[in-house]
Amino acid sequence: MRIGDLAARAKVSIRSLRYYEEQGLLTADRSVNGQRLYREAAVERVQLVQQLYAAGLASRTIAQLLPSVDAGHATPEDFALLASERERITAQMVELEAARERLDEVIQISEHPTPEFCPALRHADFPVARAS
Repeated sequence: MRIGDLAARAKVSIRSLRYYEEQGLLTADRSVNGQRLYREAAVERVQLVQQLYAAGLASRTIAQLLPSVDAGHATPEDFALLASERERITAQMVELEAARERLDEVIQISEHPTPEFCPALRHADFPVARAS
């Protein structure tokens, strides 16, 4: 099938398919005039790649896992890689939670300013923007 057909069936953009090919996540045969031609299995491959991206994996990590997918069995290294990726995502979640808490504090201070946090309330000579 041609690239447009694969994009429609897998519900992704043609640009994504080209990117997957550049990253070694998807392969295509070429017609005599150079057009990409994909096998039927490419639809499932693209859907798998999409699932792995949605799970937070980078293209290089996905590329490391695909040979095991193609072979039909995961190695201990694959499981270690997935566990490592899970730990990375968990650490990001902790950082995001802390950032959200800091933002909540800023919002609270902004909604209820006090001299402790607002220079305009401490200093009479501090320029304050006035609403018109």
